[in-house]
Amino acid sequence: MMYRKLILFCWLLFISPAFLIAQINTPSEWEDTSNIEDESEDEEKDWSDRLEDLAYFKEHPLNLNRISKEQLELFPFLTDLQIEHFLYYIYVYGSMNTIYELQLVEDWDRQTIQYILPYVYVGEPEVKKKQFCWKDYWRYGRCECVTRVDIPFYTKAGYKHPGDNLLITSKDKHYLGPSFANSLRFNYHYKDELYTGFTANKDAGEPFLSKGNNSGFDSYSFYFLVHNLGKIKTLAVGNYRLNFGQGIVINSDYSLGKSVSIATMGCKTTGIKHHSSSDEYNYFQGVAATYQIKDILVSGFYSYRNLDGKITDGLLTSIKKDGLHRLASDFNKRNVASIQLMGTNIGYSIHRLKLGLTAAYYFFDKEYRPESRPYNYYSLKGKSFYNIGIDYKYRWHNFSVLGENAISKGGGLAMLNTIAFTPLTGYQLLLLHRYYAKDYHALYARSVSEGSIVENENGYYLGVEAKPIKYFKLFAYADFFNFPWLRYGVNSPSSGFDGLTQLTYMPHNNLTITLNYRYKKKEKDFTNIQSNIHEVREYVQQKVRCQLGYLMHANLAFKTTLNWTWLTSKGSTTENGFMILQEASYRFIKLPLSVNASYGMFDTSNYSVRISSYEKGLLYAFSIPSFYGQGVRFALNMRYDLSKKMIFLMKFGQTRYTDRKEIGKGMEAIQGNVKADMNIQIRWKF
Repeated sequence: MMYRKLILFCWLLFISPAFLIAQINTPSEWEDTSNIEDESEDEEKDWSDRLEDLAYFKEHPLNLNRISKEQLELFPFLTDLQIEHFLYYIYVYGSMNTIYELQLVEDWDRQTIQYILPYVYVGEPEVKKKQFCWKDYWRYGRCECVTRVDIPFYTKAGYKHPGDNLLITSKDKHYLGPSFANSLRFNYHYKDELYTGFTANKDAGEPFLSKGNNSGFDSYSFYFLVHNLGKIKTLAVGNYRLNFGQGIVINSDYSLGKSVSIATMGCKTTGIKHHSSSDEYNYFQGVAATYQIKDILVSGFYSYRNLDGKITDGLLTSIKKDGLHRLASDFNKRNVASIQLMGTNIGYSIHRLKLGLTAAYYFFDKEYRPESRPYNYYSLKGKSFYNIGIDYKYRWHNFSVLGENAISKGGGLAMLNTIAFTPLTGYQLLLLHRYYAKDYHALYARSVSEGSIVENENGYYLGVEAKPIKYFKLFAYADFFNFPWLRYGVNSPSSGFDGLTQLTYMPHNNLTITLNYRYKKKEKDFTNIQSNIHEVREYVQQKVRCQLGYLMHANLAFKTTLNWTWLTSKGSTTENGFMILQEASYRFIKLPLSVNASYGMFDTSNYSVRISSYEKGLLYAFSIPSFYGQGVRFALNMRYDLSKKMIFLMKFGQTRYTDRKEIGKGMEAIQGNVKADMNIQIRWKF
């Protein structure tokens, strides 16, 4: 029955007149979601901090004749070489007279120009920089207030009252709060020089002004950040993020990892940034500042914050990172420990050379001693830790070398080194080597890796971008990696391979066709139930994605995406999955209304071959749900501009399964085969 529906749906697609191009109407749509979809297991990722910058630049475009290197680095789709070529063009030829001059900048192709156009314009060059003035900040700044409510149209088992007897015997059988989620964001900013505000958040199931929570929202985040305060380049008070070097010492900023672009590899933007997202773990709380002395930037930071976790016999045995406080046991783990962080970064830049030294020292108020397991024998243990790293970047003609080398307490080493080569315009090669020792410990590190942490990994990555034929763009990478010690779910040293090839055809601005193939091989534990034999088996996963898009005119666009996935292993049958998705976007001419709708069908063997698919979400977030089993997915996203200062956004999503009568398990179980949600968001600027 399901395959019949798929055939009928395919026939309807082929008589459809068009397919979608990746639009650039919103700050998030530059992103090619191929890699994000493959790696995601969450329904939504909150990238508020980065998307907030892009949203601001879309409404307040940057003048290309005044733009700085730091501002260009905020755009994830620009490579270091493209940034340098742009600055060189301005230096040699002077100010631009028209936006069309971007075509003359070396290595700037049509796709790059399309991505950046919504955020820039050509204006008069700055003659004299205006002196710092607090009055301008308060007089000409802008306020923004955003509130969001997520409403489920179903009842999970955890929200049903279990009865007085069961509630007494087991308090963790019932969520303490209502099933809706709510967040409130307020920020005040002046250009890209000052940011201040707060974020309040309540997740689904968390109580509000009741049952152990008397503060209203479950979490609050306050921040203040100012740039160019005299010789103080950056000053942050409250909650903030840090990123220095290549992130193997400290990096709490977001990262795309291995994607379908060389531009996103490694860490490009560094320094101190404000924290305005609802992430309740990956941030620092205190004060941080960067001071400039000629060509030297000196940064210092201090953070003190509480941690959620589990205390056993006075020891901190685990750290809770999800930020959820829905059960009585969650409140017992709340703020049970604290951690302090202090450190510095010294950066030196001259011509094409950049050097940096980062040192971080952090300590808990209780000894951290995770429960002993074979795979975590070398993991982080103790009460105090430190990391010291040296990073570098140098460009010589068409060659670039960059990297970072670090050491942690106990002598564990971490190294990440990259060589990039651009032989011709439109051609790029990148070779990256990473080595993270099994005894290297860096609690807040985040960098290129196959695993989830910068530890116990060795790998070589080779990426290539090329434009061999007019209108065609080829991207490919091969990543060979191994893990010298055990890992969670792998009871022996292991190795693997990850390879991807993507071909994009773009004959003109309103047509895009993309074909993507990914091959991934990894080893995992396997238990034969009949013989009770435990072994490590090799698993091979293959994924194919075909995407066709067409922009009929400025107000109407279509996109069609087809996904296939296979999973094979020795001695097991092949698991497979398939999904087809049709999306349409329309912006009304006489109404301040835009609509995006998608409808898809999926059929997969089980969860191991689930398919993730990008959906247009609300402001400051990517929505990437995963699907497995058999069913259909419908999503409707609407935006209505109530006035120049206020907009209303709504998203409705429904997944209907045809192979089950219950969705989920345990407290997350939903009786029935339909799961529907509505997200409502209002933004007011004044």
